[in-house]
Amino acid sequence: MLSNHELLPLAIVVLVALSCGLLLTRLRQPAVVGYIVAGLVLGPSGFELVENEESIGLLAELGVLLLLFVIGMELSLRAFRRIWKIAVTTVLLQTGGALLMVWLIGHQLGWPVTAVMLLAFVLALSSTAVAVKMLEDIGELRTRTGRITVGILIAQDLAVVPMILLVDLAAIGSFDVMAVGRIVLSVGLLLALILFLSRRQRLTIPFLGEAQKHSDLTPLLGLVCCFGAATISALLGLSPAYGAFLAGLTIGNSNLRVGMLDMVMPIQSVLMMVFFLSVGLLIDLSLIWNNLGIILLMLLIVTVGKTAINLAIFAALRLPWAQGLLAALILAQVGEFSFLLGNVGLQREIISIDEFRIILSVTALSLVISPLYMNAIRRLSRAASFQRASIKYVLRIAFGREADTVSRAVRRVAAIRPGLPRRLRNASRAPADDNAAD
Repeated sequence: MLSNHELLPLAIVVLVALSCGLLLTRLRQPAVVGYIVAGLVLGPSGFELVENEESIGLLAELGVLLLLFVIGMELSLRAFRRIWKIAVTTVLLQTGGALLMVWLIGHQLGWPVTAVMLLAFVLALSSTAVAVKMLEDIGELRTRTGRITVGILIAQDLAVVPMILLVDLAAIGSFDVMAVGRIVLSVGLLLALILFLSRRQRLTIPFLGEAQKHSDLTPLLGLVCCFGAATISALLGLSPAYGAFLAGLTIGNSNLRVGMLDMVMPIQSVLMMVFFLSVGLLIDLSLIWNNLGIILLMLLIVTVGKTAINLAIFAALRLPWAQGLLAALILAQVGEFSFLLGNVGLQREIISIDEFRIILSVTALSLVISPLYMNAIRRLSRAASFQRASIKYVLRIAFGREADTVSRAVRRVAAIRPGLPRRLRNASRAPADDNAAD
């Protein structure tokens, strides 16, 4: 039985997470940013109140699996089939652009090819949890822009499997037939399942349907389906996240969807709170200060470089400027699976433990600063219905207020600076005039 000494830290963790979440929502930011701040406060860079980070890490990984399970249940296959070409093309171009940027930097700094590949994969991914929450907050989740963005996020999540296998191949340094076979298997199975489920009525699962008649068994049924499919996927040499997503996709197109989604969502919310809390716990302020240059460079690639690449891709795909910039800003952060890729690189000795912690810090910081664009995103969501707006008009809508504020500040500084020498000269003449009068 838990003692008072064991219950008190748990109560403090939950209270701090709730308080930070409420504070950030009052500031019109996603609650997940508050959870990251709570982890920073409770972790080694704060009051050091959380010591058992392994248990929190396990719950966080379960939260990611359950998130993909829920996303699979909520995905409309018919809508995804209409935009899957855009999603897959965007992810391929995003990855190629990230590889080019990181290679140009790594070539100057002498980074090995395997490290360049790993870092490019890490920076190419975006956070499904943060992006979906931002889309929900602005009411764009069910619009065309929201469907395209979610489709890209899903394609990125599925691309984690071949990314991991490619990193393994690069670390081994030789061609592995089994690894290539797993990539082909994962892609082929997904395509076959999408085609099967989108061309027929909802599946009827009689045995599982019996358990759903009892409301107290429905949440357990959802957890069994999610974690069971993730385990089977891992045993086949694929990503556990891949199996969780396929399980959600199947149930989302069956007779179990309606009741199970309502029952699983509260559990998923709690586990996702634990995940983002663990992100905050991993932030080491002393490490960030000692490696400030490289961390700022990577953040610049994530925010500015990634947004520019995405905007160029959307322009090439002939998306309206407002929709393209809105989606590009929402995708301007590093994703949850970057932790997984970084851990793979650490296990394969591609990167050191300090470099792994730098990747974790960049991921955490990008998740924190990403929702700070919410004001521009809200303005863009209102302008996204204009199909033929020019890029100049869209940028004015998104960043006009900030640009006006900066412009006014610059004009004030420019107006003050020429007056300073004149006042100094007048002040220097005053004593001389007084002496002359005497």
